[in-house]
Amino acid sequence: QVQLVESGGGSVQAGASLRLSCAASGRTFSSYVMGWFRQAPGKEREFVAAINKSGSMTYYADSVKGRFTISRDNAKNTVYLQMNSLKFEDTAVYYCAAGHRIAISLEDYSYWGQGTQVTVSS
Repeated sequence: QVQLVESGGGSVQAGASLRLSCAASGRTFSSYVMGWFRQAPGKEREFVAAINKSGSMTYYADSVKGRFTISRDNAKNTVYLQMNSLKFEDTAVYYCAAGHRIAISLEDYSYWGQGTQVTVSS
């Protein structure tokens, strides 16, 4: 089992950058695929990005491709989401999740953090 804690959210203006972190407990972090999802008010939770166990392969939603970068440091049990050129529509609660294969479906991830709020003003 793994516990996930996100941090790094905040309120910024459009065009700014933020870096989210997700710290995982336990000794098996490197055995999990990690993903980032987000949920805006009144909308369903959606896939943002995912990274494989070694960090050699990444996958992004079209809406964030070229602006967001997912990475991981297995020595620190942490996954990151660097968000550049933020837009108003990026406003959401961002969640990290752990699973066993790269996927865009929520059902493929077994463990979830509590989320961190990102608010982008235009």
